[in-house]
Amino acid sequence: MKQPKAILMDQAMLDRALTRIAHEILEKNKGLEDLCLVGIQRRGVPLAERIADKIEEIEGMRPEIGVLDITFYRDDLSMLAEHPVINNTSLPFAVQDKKIVLIDDVLYTGRTCRAAIEALFDLGRPRQIQLAILIDRGHRELPIRADYIGKNVPTARSEVVHVMLREVDGQDGVLLDEIEQKGR
Repeated sequence: MKQPKAILMDQAMLDRALTRIAHEILEKNKGLEDLCLVGIQRRGVPLAERIADKIEEIEGMRPEIGVLDITFYRDDLSMLAEHPVINNTSLPFAVQDKKIVLIDDVLYTGRTCRAAIEALFDLGRPRQIQLAILIDRGHRELPIRADYIGKNVPTARSEVVHVMLREVDGQDGVLLDEIEQKGR
């Protein structure tokens, strides 16, 4: 494996960012009342679990957690593989009148968040939807911004951000690299 262009976060930095996000969520929402965390498949799910763990450490109570698959809500579904991988959606609570914090790893164009919001509204009408992101890399194509950000990283469109989580990848870290060019 070649060296990345940059290491944006190591395990300790990632952990500190999630601790800060947990505190900010509690502060903005004045506690846990009607608050639910929803991780966007794939890496948003373990991030939601970790933030819930941090909130439980702080408050002594754990917020409800849901898992959201947005595959069929994507505006580029026809450009994905012929048989896209479908993950599960599991919301063990009604979204009606809840304060939902959507959680994902990287905010780029905003299209994933738009799809997640659409998927949530198909399940009910939340009182409020907030967005927590580990890495905001810019280049928005839609008017979407995160309420909670682990790290802002200005990037070029020719770069890619790799978020690695131990639950999915066996290790924690965030790397910046160049997009592999075909034929190189």
